[in-house]
Amino acid sequence: MRLLFLAVLRRHTGNAITAQRVRDHLEAAGHVCILKNALDFESPSEISNFIKAESLEAAMALHLYRGGRLLPGHGIPFGIIFGGTDLNEDVKQGEKNKVMGKVLEEARFAVAFTESMKETAQRQWPHAKDKIYVQSQGIATVPNTTFNWDTFLQRSEINQSADNLHVFLLICGLRQVKDPLYLVDAFSEWHQEEPSVYMVIVGPEVDPVFTREVKAKVKRTPGVRLIGEMAREDLHAVVKNCFAVVNSSVSEGMSAAILEAMDLEVPVLARNIPGNAAVVKHEVTGLLFSDPQEFVLLAKRLGGDPALEKQIVANGREYVRMYHSWQVERNTYGHLVRMLEGSSED
Repeated sequence: MRLLFLAVLRRHTGNAITAQRVRDHLEAAGHVCILKNALDFESPSEISNFIKAESLEAAMALHLYRGGRLLPGHGIPFGIIFGGTDLNEDVKQGEKNKVMGKVLEEARFAVAFTESMKETAQRQWPHAKDKIYVQSQGIATVPNTTFNWDTFLQRSEINQSADNLHVFLLICGLRQVKDPLYLVDAFSEWHQEEPSVYMVIVGPEVDPVFTREVKAKVKRTPGVRLIGEMAREDLHAVVKNCFAVVNSSVSEGMSAAILEAMDLEVPVLARNIPGNAAVVKHEVTGLLFSDPQEFVLLAKRLGGDPALEKQIVANGREYVRMYHSWQVERNTYGHLVRMLEGSSED
């Protein structure tokens, strides 16, 4: 079967990585999957022309609003994968909420990463409750074995011996929902007490105006560094070398960066929001903080308690192995696409 898969494809962001992985699953099941950036299409008529030109038989979209709104009315069956901002942010806007409800009326299935995401969707659109499936993200990490940590530190303008450093890594696209500046002031104060602690923010420049604000702030803030996007294998190598991975988002669907850190046996400190609390159990698979001051207290505690660090790392790795199997995810999408296949033959 020939499928269209729409997603917002900003490089090295969570949605782009998820989209690539799902496409691999669909192609492994023998389908032709054409992955396109939803932002490249300005209207449903452009999608309609593309479907005809490519002889497409079905479609999928990652993000109920950004991708999903383009799919109804073309006469081909489609499914949806919730993104996170669609359920956490867009749902609060009346017009977008209405559009997303109509998309779900026509969708054959919808995938939520967590039970809480499914419950949110069911509350908003009760008519769709029987077509929502829960499938957590499958995780596979591939750190670059030739990556040079010392070179990375030099590039980050961290001129200290790697042996004494504690690097906290915040991985996110530079946009407001990821709130990369949330911890900056508190962290900088800590750095001035303990010069061996650094926060490094790594990610693509998604929002140009906000990116300028982040760059200006980081430039005048001791102990905090900003690095542009990196190849995935290099980023996984950086994760493996850092002391902990941090998430300070206002909202999340399911953070791949958190799960990849767990898989790579690196501790996680995450802001206590529903999307993060769904995968990080406090003091079991990671640490949850509610404000910047609590983050610093927990980070200091982690640094001074090797037994806690060891326990969190072991539990995190086991959690990912049990609940974020790449193979189980592949099987689920294979099954869901067969539902589209059946529909396209009706």
